[in-house]
Amino acid sequence: MDFRYLGNSGLKISEITYGNWLTHGSQVENDVATRCVRAALDAGITSFDTADVYANTAAESVLGKALKGERRESLELFTKVYWPTGPGGPNDSGLSRKHIMESINGSLKRLKTDYVDLYQAHRYDTETPLEETMQAFADVVRQGKALYIGVSEWTADQLRAGHALAKELGIQLISSQPQYSMLWRVIEDEVVPASRELGVSQIVWSPIAQGVLSAKYLPGTPPPAGSRAMDDKGGAGMIERWMKDDVLTAVQGLVPIAASVGLTPAQLAVAWVLQNDNVASAIVGASRPEQVEENVKAAGVRLDPAVMDEIEKTLAFVTTRDPAKTAEGAPKKRPT
Repeated sequence: MDFRYLGNSGLKISEITYGNWLTHGSQVENDVATRCVRAALDAGITSFDTADVYANTAAESVLGKALKGERRESLELFTKVYWPTGPGGPNDSGLSRKHIMESINGSLKRLKTDYVDLYQAHRYDTETPLEETMQAFADVVRQGKALYIGVSEWTADQLRAGHALAKELGIQLISSQPQYSMLWRVIEDEVVPASRELGVSQIVWSPIAQGVLSAKYLPGTPPPAGSRAMDDKGGAGMIERWMKDDVLTAVQGLVPIAASVGLTPAQLAVAWVLQNDNVASAIVGASRPEQVEENVKAAGVRLDPAVMDEIEKTLAFVTTRDPAKTAEGAPKKRPT
């Protein structure tokens, strides 16, 4: 496993982060989830990403139990706050001081730890003054409950404003967690340049595009039984936009490219995002331990420029690059 600095900080994280968004507490049984975490540890992964909203807090609990007995100082734990948790009361979501303070305490209890290494704003809250949010994050850091602050799916302008306030308050906002893959490249024109300017790294999610870049879905053919595309709990809604014949046909063109460098298409997809020097880590999930063992082989891979060019040509007409998509996909008001 290779490690990279996270933003302009001294914190190193593993190039592959294990994430439990769609699996722990919902899609797979807890014993399987624990085996996946053990496989991640055995593969050298030290960074683990979760959120209070995943399976309505159950994912944090499963991860906390799975990591019990591990040396805490040898791990980097990331969690997030914003989306509704609990019964869905008026203050059970967003980035108000009230919700942040209550959420960090709940997350720490479920994760069975005194602190998280990275506490992230899971979206931008249009209904809470940014000053209130950043002051609450600063207090969380000063209380020793989080070491660093990050955001997820913020625009470049939001990132700049949050970073400026964090700097004034004497805390470090060092990460952005956006969706990023060969097919979804909306961060490249605005978010990545702003992040480089600010000393912020990307921890990217869905580098395999919900499994589409594994090339297991064939054009003109129904999805395999038991696959994510057929599982409402496993992200079928998210993957639907990629399940078009033109996209699936283009993705099949990645198969020989991956074979030429000794990788599977999924490994190639993870290795591809890691070629971006602003990406500190790629989040991979798993419903089976073998998936972890396979995906981790993308760590440390360096792709030749000729291979990157070939990938570019293969997917040229099916990639999404419009930077406005980040704002378009963001909630316009606090969810309930």
